[in-house]
Amino acid sequence: MNTPASPEKPVASAAAVADDEVMVSLYQAHKKIYSRSVTGLFAKWRWFFVWATQLFFYGMPWLQWNGRQAMLFDLEARRFYIFGLVLYPQDVIYLSGILIISALLLFLFTAVAGRQWCGYACPQTVYTEIYLWIERKIEGDRSARMRLDAAPMSGNKFLRKTAKQLAWIAVGLWTGFTFVGYFTPIRELAHHVAAWTLGPWQTFWIFFYGFATYGNAGYMREQVCKYMCPYARFQSAMFDKDTLIVSYDKQRGEPRGARSRKADPKAMGLGDCVNCTLCVQVCPTGIDIRNGLQYECISCAACIDVCNDVMDKVGYPRGLIRYTTQHGLEQRWGRSEIIRHILRPRVLLYSAILAAVTMGLLASIYLRTPFKVDVVRDRASLARIVQGGNIENVYRVQIMNATEQPQDYRLSVEGLPGLALTSQSTVNVEAAGSLWVPVQLQLPYNAAGPGSHPVTLTIASDVGTVHEKTVFLVPR
Repeated sequence: MNTPASPEKPVASAAAVADDEVMVSLYQAHKKIYSRSVTGLFAKWRWFFVWATQLFFYGMPWLQWNGRQAMLFDLEARRFYIFGLVLYPQDVIYLSGILIISALLLFLFTAVAGRQWCGYACPQTVYTEIYLWIERKIEGDRSARMRLDAAPMSGNKFLRKTAKQLAWIAVGLWTGFTFVGYFTPIRELAHHVAAWTLGPWQTFWIFFYGFATYGNAGYMREQVCKYMCPYARFQSAMFDKDTLIVSYDKQRGEPRGARSRKADPKAMGLGDCVNCTLCVQVCPTGIDIRNGLQYECISCAACIDVCNDVMDKVGYPRGLIRYTTQHGLEQRWGRSEIIRHILRPRVLLYSAILAAVTMGLLASIYLRTPFKVDVVRDRASLARIVQGGNIENVYRVQIMNATEQPQDYRLSVEGLPGLALTSQSTVNVEAAGSLWVPVQLQLPYNAAGPGSHPVTLTIASDVGTVHEKTVFLVPR
């Protein structure tokens, strides 16, 4: 039996339901962010780090030390030069120590100051600042760039866009050239570039690194920070309520609203925020800091600079947006109280571990013997009887000089009665060079029983002594 529909609840037709349907896309098209330029204390600090990092990066390969490049990771020769320090692949422990120190520094800095590394010194931020500066110089500030992009193609637009692209490409290629200059002597590299005689791997890496710089800083920009960088994803594990973050003071700013400079905000029932949205316009990742802490925030403090400027103009106190902590914001702490709460257990633990690892690494480098030795048995002849009835074992010894001067090395052996070194006992190795030396050891017949016997090769020089253990084989 069909029951008629109640008049209070009419049944909608299928056509009406279809008309009300709305297609919702799970993917949102990327919208270009036109960030406004800003001036202020933190903007100056950002440019300080741009200059400091890029003077180091672009300038270091050209610095000479003892007639060679001061910092060179020569993969072909398998030597790494860092000023007066010469390292070999066997010194990978030092690289591990540096990586551990870098990770601990990141953990410590993040626990104390949040993502300020991202906002000031991260290569993605630094190169984005450089590319944005070029864009602003050629196309103008925010409103001018928006008008230019919205306008139809014209001679002026074509020239400006072309000039920007050429400048971006030049910076990218120069960055790629400098990057490769850390792995092959940059003066030789410059000569090969001028003569169009670059090798295949140098050519590939110059263009690859240049393209990566061009694409990341010119186009991807904030998308790298928001979607590709893992640091943004796990930073919350290192944050707590005493970590410095960029924060909007809602108690002071809300309710927000426009007003004239002469108006009394309290009489109007308004907070100090004039809702100018400049904090959003200057944000390089396009977020509204007034909505609270967001993982996209890189703590660059551009919103602090522009908000302080607005507060100065309307005659309100600075600090509506500021560096503070969640506890500091909730409990209205002053600067001294915030700083006092920075020294908390996790910070002290990170600091202690960092200090111990750093001191251990420095002590290891200071105490290291400035040459390396590898002993390899001659597999073609493990043991043989030679003229005179002696038993002979042959080895190949590689001596790697990690100093900047030629060195004489003296070889000796011990471990078995009557064991003697019958090959050359003194060799010379050039500065920062390596040499394979054939070493012959002889033992009188019946001086030791059949089998493997431990012996020690000693290699000594004026800069240190190395003892390498090996075995002497006596045939049955």
